[in-house]
Amino acid sequence: MRVRDLLAPGAPRLRLLAGEDELDRQVTGVMTTDLQDPGRYLHGGELVLTGMLWRTAPADSERFVRTIATAGAAALGAGEVEVGPVPADLVEACRRHRLPLLAVPDDVAFGTVTEYVGRQVSADRAADLAALVDRHRLLVSAAGAGGLDAVLDLLGGDLDLDCWVLTPTGRVVAGPADRLPAADRDQLSRAHLAAQRQRRRPPHRVRLAGGTYSLLPAAAETDAETPLADWILAVAGDVTEWTPKRQQLAENLARLVAAERTRRDEGRRLRRRIADEVLTLLQRDADPAEIGRALQASTTMAARYEGSTETSGASPQWLVLSADATGLPDGALRPVLEEALAAATDRALVAALGPTGAVVVLPALDTPVPADAVRALLAPLEAGLGSEGRITVGVCAPAAESGGLRGALEEARHARRIAAARVGRVCVAGPEELASHVLLLAAVPDEVRRAFRSRLLDRVIAYDLEHQADLVRTLEAFLRSDGSWTRCAAQLHVHVNTLRYRIGRIEELTGRDLSRLEDRVDFYLALELA
Repeated sequence: MRVRDLLAPGAPRLRLLAGEDELDRQVTGVMTTDLQDPGRYLHGGELVLTGMLWRTAPADSERFVRTIATAGAAALGAGEVEVGPVPADLVEACRRHRLPLLAVPDDVAFGTVTEYVGRQVSADRAADLAALVDRHRLLVSAAGAGGLDAVLDLLGGDLDLDCWVLTPTGRVVAGPADRLPAADRDQLSRAHLAAQRQRRRPPHRVRLAGGTYSLLPAAAETDAETPLADWILAVAGDVTEWTPKRQQLAENLARLVAAERTRRDEGRRLRRRIADEVLTLLQRDADPAEIGRALQASTTMAARYEGSTETSGASPQWLVLSADATGLPDGALRPVLEEALAAATDRALVAALGPTGAVVVLPALDTPVPADAVRALLAPLEAGLGSEGRITVGVCAPAAESGGLRGALEEARHARRIAAARVGRVCVAGPEELASHVLLLAAVPDEVRRAFRSRLLDRVIAYDLEHQADLVRTLEAFLRSDGSWTRCAAQLHVHVNTLRYRIGRIEELTGRDLSRLEDRVDFYLALELA
């Protein structure tokens, strides 16, 4: 109830003496006191009833009013049965502190006022609960009728509550995308993945330039659960500061989002069966016409059942991705790639390959370097990978027709071997690197790679550690400068004589001659193996 309700017809006969502009304050209960300092017993929102026995001089009014106003009292009710009419100094103190002051006549008992406020507050609470139940009913019906967008529109219009459903890569599944910039979405998704990896209890609070957001996980009920594939409910504001009822609404909304996520996973079962069939056909080098029919079936299914926004005709070109993961639960890579690639296409076929691998067939991306596009799609997932977690992906050159997919798969596998040889949590290599020495390095066994690098660089690295000589960086710069002393010295900001001394030291330590092309190539390859 509000303070003005105490002056409405049917309420106890109270007179308003001060605070005419503060009548919309919420009243949560009643406290009766004649203590000089009752502030410690107030929690905020109370109507304070007092017989004014604490007042022995006009200055007492200022002290009493200041105390209860600071503690958050909604209004003051002064009883006239003991000391007579409300004194002017109390009225002035309430005006200074903008606190509504109500006179309680001598024929109105404090008990009557307390009982009235109690009835009104209880009725308000019952109405709030009824409204909450009704909102939940509307949420359920909206989810069935218009999906998550209808739910979030309802909350935005009814409760002025801005919410978004995001994927771990920052794609907006539902919600007003134009009101959450792409940079903010990226920061929110990365913060969520980092919090989940650190096993912090939700909600996760994130402060951005545009305000504070609360993040709640919406995990799907799948066999291979991983935060890298779960949706995220992002809510504007700090949920921990909300009332319990409003917090309950947010938690129920997160469960509703998780249910929708699970429902969509169920809808992906047919697509996954087609993806597994396509992989089987590729592995046994089936007739291209048979592969083409399977791809056409996936396209038709997307248009009919999943509301695909892409054309229903056969794609003129296809990409094949070969992927592998470490540090993820068995079978988790497929849903992770499905969610990540959905930002680029809703026609990606993701087939599981063993417990940790996957093969993807998707329409060619409209970009000059597909590997860079795939890398950008997967990059936000780095925040959710632990120290041992990795995702490596190889991308083929676009295949003009289904008959070229077998060769595209082999090309993607070779590219993935290049990606696996790199350092990083998410590594992607494309066909443009297959004509490079990197392909040869990727094919060399790990123990041979380590031995080759150790033989050339161990003594140089040890010398750097002992003398802080920076020889390895000097060697890299010298090779990048094609052996040019002046360019290399300028790049390192050292004198040419200093550079000559360092190169000479490297030659002494390794027994190699950096004026010879063969030795330069060996050093270059050794550095590439780092």
